[in-house]
Amino acid sequence: MDLALLWFLLIAVLWTGYLVLEGFDFGVGMLLKPFARDERERRVLLRSIGPVWDGNEVWLLTAGGATFAAFPEWYATMFSGMYLPLLLILLALIVRVCAIEWRAKINDPVWRNRWDWAHTAGAWVPAVLWGVAFANLVQGMEIEVVDGNHQLTGGFLSLLTPFTLLGGVMTAVVFLTHGAVFLALKTDGEVRIRAGRLAERLAGASLVVAGGWAVWGQLAYSAHAWTWLPVGVAAAALAGVVVATRARREGWAFLLNAVAIVAAVVLIFGSMYPNVMPSSIAPAFSLSIAEAASSQATLQVMSVVALLIVPVVLAYQGWTYWVFRKRISTAHIGGHEGLLPQEPRPLEATPGGTLTR
Repeated sequence: MDLALLWFLLIAVLWTGYLVLEGFDFGVGMLLKPFARDERERRVLLRSIGPVWDGNEVWLLTAGGATFAAFPEWYATMFSGMYLPLLLILLALIVRVCAIEWRAKINDPVWRNRWDWAHTAGAWVPAVLWGVAFANLVQGMEIEVVDGNHQLTGGFLSLLTPFTLLGGVMTAVVFLTHGAVFLALKTDGEVRIRAGRLAERLAGASLVVAGGWAVWGQLAYSAHAWTWLPVGVAAAALAGVVVATRARREGWAFLLNAVAIVAAVVLIFGSMYPNVMPSSIAPAFSLSIAEAASSQATLQVMSVVALLIVPVVLAYQGWTYWVFRKRISTAHIGGHEGLLPQEPRPLEATPGGTLTR
């Protein structure tokens, strides 16, 4: 098999894993302030993703690293052309990590409230911008060949079109639905009931917005008739989410929403093929898979390493989800977390006789 094509497919798989798994993390974070009514409910939401969110982000690191190694020109062109939105995504992800890790360090409502808002914003920003970025890859960017290198010549505003903005709305709504369904699947009690109701309302909006974006992308930007297949699969899956949420079948709703995300990634990468970055100026300026790929030796080494390591990573992550599979509720939430704002740490004597905190 052509190793460049193989790695194009593998990168699509990595993005699929990231969007399916991190998608519900974003959804829960987006709902942290608007949905949770009190501190106990917010802690339930955080605990629902607590054991897995950092592992889910590994898919993004792997997708970025694989792109850098397998397709260096794709990586360079994409990161230079989308520098500002990708920087905003990175900053939002950093803020989100700080919010998750630091909110429980100090037992102060103001401290927690600020970090909860930071977490919510840190989830909304990438949830929207990822959709804008992937919609640009489908639509094509104002790319030209300058001094032998592919460069974005249209500037930042060229990335913002009705189609790409709708892509941002699409991913935000789909991730919100994914997060609400995950909460209904992972929690119990009042949180589960309200999450199920919210998922039912969001499922209809997700079907309309995502279905409209997918049909628009297929009609306007895809050169392949076979990509109607993922459009149909996504539409059927999202319709199934509507039915499953109304029946309160959280497991089926989560699975079908994941299928819709998988179908969307197939549509995105299928629309791009045989390019990794289509040009909206002229097809001759598009960056193809062959042009962007690393040497054959590099791809061979990467293939061997992936064959050895990926099964171990998948097994470990699957084991993590199995261990933390049980539902949680406000009944499982204990007392206050963290130090009081003015609480001094006790002095302790070290073996040398000095006192330290």
